[in-house]
Amino acid sequence: MCAEIVREVVEWNRGPLAPLTGGSVTDPRVRIETADVAAVLRSTRTRWDAVLLDVDNGPQALTRKANHALYGEAGLAMIKGTLRGGGVLAVWSADRDRGFERRLRKAGFKAESVDVPARGKAGGPMHTIFVGRV
Repeated sequence: MCAEIVREVVEWNRGPLAPLTGGSVTDPRVRIETADVAAVLRSTRTRWDAVLLDVDNGPQALTRKANHALYGEAGLAMIKGTLRGGGVLAVWSADRDRGFERRLRKAGFKAESVDVPARGKAGGPMHTIFVGRV
């Protein structure tokens, strides 16, 4: 299941980007909800093996104040409650954020930060993937 708040992004992936995604959005196993991911997670009864977040620019570089709650204590507790035992939360971020890593641990995740090349090649800017295991 994928939650995307911007309808145009979903349509773009169904249209001009479909060849680049291998048609994954039309795969019968894929469900896309055009909605805020926090609202979808709050309302789900499903327990997930993984929650992968690419929301805003990460926990620190917010462009929408409403996304702050997703990265706070209550948001992390809510996400943890949607994960099965052994589940994983992965969060993309434009920047490293030691405070977020501490919040992950405080919320009961085994946390680590992984720096990755922003454009898939060495020598350029780096981004961070925060990984939290239940």
